[in-house]
Amino acid sequence: MADKQALGAYGEQLAAQFLRESGMEIVARNWRCRYGELDLIVQDPSVTAFVEVKTRSGLGYGSPAEAVTFTKQQRIRRLALLWLTEQDGPWRRIRFDVVSVLVARGHRPVIDHLAAAF
Repeated sequence: MADKQALGAYGEQLAAQFLRESGMEIVARNWRCRYGELDLIVQDPSVTAFVEVKTRSGLGYGSPAEAVTFTKQQRIRRLALLWLTEQDGPWRRIRFDVVSVLVARGHRPVIDHLAAAF
């Protein structure tokens, strides 16, 4: 389990760096409440994005993005609503993104940002 957690944390670090380099501001990482957790919340001047990060070390179980099921999407939407109710603004458009991180041994990580994924 520790290896899986370390892989996930590494993937989130890579995703945050990738988004920052793409011009997004990291507003929150691993925001938690009693109902769950949002991996990353990022903003630019026009949009707030709730980002689910999925990291895998291989494709044996499919691509990382395929792990973001409809049930997971619904939970992320509910958590985003809770986060938004805690904010004072400024209000922006919102969207839900997925960042897929594939970390295979001996290869550079492959990062795929799916903006407005669901």
